Amino acid sequence: MAYAAGVDVGSTQTKAVIVDERGVVTGRALIDTGANVVVAAENAYVRALTDARIQEEEVGYVVGTGYGRYRVTFGNTQVTEISCHGRGAVHLFPGTRTVLDMGGQDTKAIRVGPTGEIVDFCMNDKCAAGTGRFLGAVASALDIPLQDLGAIALQSDKPVKITTTCTVFAESEVLSWLGRGKKVEDILLGIHRSMVSRSVGLLRRVGIEREVTFTGGVTKNVGMVRGLNEALGFDVNVSDEAHFMGAIGAALFARDHIVGNRENSEFRIQNSDSGVRNV
Repeated sequence: MAYAAGVDVGSTQTKAVIVDERGVVTGRALIDTGANVVVAAENAYVRALTDARIQEEEVGYVVGTGYGRYRVTFGNTQVTEISCHGRGAVHLFPGTRTVLDMGGQDTKAIRVGPTGEIVDFCMNDKCAAGTGRFLGAVASALDIPLQDLGAIALQSDKPVKITTTCTVFAESEVLSWLGRGKKVEDILLGIHRSMVSRSVGLLRRVGIEREVTFTGGVTKNVGMVRGLNEALGFDVNVSDEAHFMGAIGAALFARDHIVGNRENSEFRIQNSDSGVRNV
């Protein structure tokens, strides 16, 4: 059995996934990207191989994706993260027609077809407003673990009105509200609602079609998930594999290459055999 791999080099974290010929994930790895993108890609890949308990020689094809996809030097080709998130989302949730991917530096709204093909997309690629990086700045300003922000926000029923989702001004606005005597949970709920509003705005630009699948590292934030559900009026799909969605999509594209080459080879052999028999 030949395995396929996808390596998603993101701005803050690098993910690697190994799938078998059925498209089942057999190994995964997640590490901080750090300053050396090439090393991050290599380390994530090696850890994913270890997790899958296979040797590198057993992998038939590797696809790189993410902002650092061209730095996956051991990869066979590259595919954009937009295509990979669309493919991964439909693979895990076949009814997916809209994808919201919220990463460390950008947020993408993607509309997809039945097989995961990209129909339309838009993204806030001009700044890190309303992304994981923004939440990180808020966590730092409040000295609260990033993973606790969503849960604390849900303790509030009186959110403050946040006027900016700009990462540069996040700390000053948070401190300003604290200086006015506002509770931490009220500030955090306001921040989450502001981010949700921005995300829904992106989704509307591509057209919101059921089902909506939420991908990226911010899916671990329960405040964002609940906020999206309330704003959209229905529950978004969230997988335990949401953080790895881009890498999964990349691995599936790699699997397509392996299976496609095999089928083409078998077709050529059958035609050749048929020709011999007809002589």
